[in-house]
Parts: sequence; C-alpha cells; structure tokens
Amino acid sequence: MSHAWIDASAGIAGDMLLGALLDAGADLDAVRAAVRAVVGDAVSVRTDRVTRAGLAATKAHVDLHDEDPPHRTWTTIEGMLTAADLPEPLRRNALTVFSALAVAEGAVHGVPAGDVHFHEVGALDSIADVVGVCAALHDLGVTSASAGTVALGSGTVRAAHGAIPVPVPAVVALSRGRRVRAGGEGELTTPTGMALVTALTTADEDLPELTVTAWGSGAGTRDVEGRPNVTRVVLGTRSDSRARPVAHQLEATVDDLDPRLWPGVLARVLAAGAHDAWVVPVLGKKGRPAHVLTVLSPPERSDALEELVVATTTTLGVRRTACTRLTLERGWVDVSVGGRPVPVKVGLLCGVVQQVMPEFEDVARVADALGRSERQVLAAAHAAAAAEGWTVGDPPPRRELRR
Repeated sequence: MSHAWIDASAGIAGDMLLGALLDAGADLDAVRAAVRAVVGDAVSVRTDRVTRAGLAATKAHVDLHDEDPPHRTWTTIEGMLTAADLPEPLRRNALTVFSALAVAEGAVHGVPAGDVHFHEVGALDSIADVVGVCAALHDLGVTSASAGTVALGSGTVRAAHGAIPVPVPAVVALSRGRRVRAGGEGELTTPTGMALVTALTTADEDLPELTVTAWGSGAGTRDVEGRPNVTRVVLGTRSDSRARPVAHQLEATVDDLDPRLWPGVLARVLAAGAHDAWVVPVLGKKGRPAHVLTVLSPPERSDALEELVVATTTTLGVRRTACTRLTLERGWVDVSVGGRPVPVKVGLLCGVVQQVMPEFEDVARVADALGRSERQVLAAAHAAAAAEGWTVGDPPPRRELRR
C-alpha cells in the first residue's frame, strides 16, 4: 500500500500539488492523457524546473488554448467527468473533489450545489489541475493520503466578485475539522488546493511513520524571499496497523423521538453514504428512556451526514470521533441448495478465509420455495460452501469473488 503525505505548511494550490506529484515520479504523459480525456485539446500541461527561496521544485503549467473559457456549473463538470474515458478510481476522486468544491461554494453563495457557477475554479486550468492530480496519484499507485497543518494566508485577494478576505470563504468552508494557520501574507491556499486536501486525504496528521519511497516539491507562481513557496509530498509504505482507513463515528443521544421513526432514519443515513449505522437503547438523564444513534461515516461524508442526523431526528447536537477501520476483503460465491442458488458472503484477511455466511434473505426465499425450514437451508448452504473449499481458517480455493 502506497501512502502520500502532503506538506501544505507553505500553502497549496492545484498546480502546486500537481507539480509535487510529477516531481515525485508521476508520468507526465499519463497526466496529459487524463486531462485530454476530459477537456480535449483546450489545454496542455508542461513542467519547468525552478527554485523557490533556494529550493529546487517542479512548476506545473496548464496552458489554455481557449482564451475565454466558459464558467461552468457543477452539474456540467460532473457530466464531463462522467462521460470521460478514465479509470474508475481516478474518475471517483475527481468527482469527489469537485463535489466538495460545489458544496462549499453553494454554502458560501446560498445556492444549490448543482447550480454553482465555479468562475475561477471552474475554468479549464482548474479542471486540468484536479484531473491531473488524480491521474498522478493513480499513476503512482497511491492508495491512501494524509496532510499536515495547512497554511491559508492572510490579507485580501481580488476575485470575480471583487476584493475578498483571505482565507477566502470557500477555503474556510472546506477547512472545517482540519488544522490550519495563517502562515504568511497573501492567498497561500486556493479553493482548488483545499478541496484536493479535503477530498483526497483521510487523516489530518504530522508526517506519519513511513518507509519513504519517493518525494517531490511543487512550486507556486511567486518566489517569496525567505519562504519556499512550495507544496511537498512524501510517498512511502505504512505498517498494517497504521494503514487502516480512517472513519468518523457520529453519535447523538435522543430521548424524544417517536421510536417508529428510527428504521427510516437508519435507512436514510445508509443511503446517504454511511459505512454503517445502528441504534442502541439507553437510560438517559432524569431516568428517561433514550436511544443513541451511531453513524460510521467516511470522512468526506461526515458534514453531510451530521446535517442529515439533525434533520431527521430531534437531537440538538452530534458528537464526532475519529477512528480507524479494519475491513476484510470481501465478496460473494454462489452455492446450490435443492437446485436453487444461495449467495454466500466471504471475508478474507491476509489471504485466509475468516467469514463464510449465507445471505439470510436468500436463505428464507429458498426455504419457502422448497418447503423447508430456514435452519435447514442455512445449514445446507454452509455445507455446500465448505464442500467447495470455503472453510474458515483455510486459504480460499480461488481468489476471484463476485463483488
């Protein structure tokens, strides 16, 4: 597993992170091909070797061949990314980054995310930056990422709406839950740069324990005396104990909700992207019967899921705790009981079968069709799986599982 740690202590922008990843060994041709798949020949990507306050770095340039690129809505950009011929992990990351931007800009301007006109961040160069960074990570085989404290800057900057304070409102919105500081004068972090950090990293941490394999520095446009204007990346492998994906555990204690509403609440948070959700009855303050709702959330979905919990329950607040998850490799095999297929879920850890469990809804369906008890069909499905070699504690008979 390859991990990327992003050092944004001097700030971050899309072109700076792209330059750092190219400096670390990402293939420029792979980046160009991905960008071309989304925006055609409207832009080109090139690099220069430069110095910033005496430090060597790679400067990524996105040259526009359309001098007046149109402003685009998130809905338009989503369509461009969806239609492009891209590897699915790359596409998913790019969609996640622009979705984070859309939500932040929508909150700032008071409009639905799908109607946000991105102005600067929606221009062709920023689309190229986002797609280029995602392509570089994909080419480097990066499977996880984290970032340290992000320097945002101070003062004012002129944008499409006029002079606005730094950090600009969209950067502030994207910074929720992260460690940030001013770090210097001017706009050190752009909305695109902060969206890349927010969407692509799963931990806010100092440099973690790594076996370093590569590193790179990406230059900003300005050369500031006394402060290298660069974003750095450090690539390496983490031990298994540190490589577990990060999640957020959201909790709310509720003592005044009609209990009949809980199944619907659980269904909605799961449909909104939660890893898992459950409700536990407890005895609350003043001896009141209450329920604790727990939602296990991907970090990038935590804000939206918190808002959904507030909207669907009577809670006055939600607690958030960072945690890690050990997730087994999983998939399905089909076995036959009485001539009828029963899907069996299989979980693997380090190449060894750990879990073998028939899907109960299908067990009940087959039991009803055969006129047998669910207990009998469940036992028969377990026996059929064992006969094919799917036994807890043994290597799998084959690696291919239906996903």
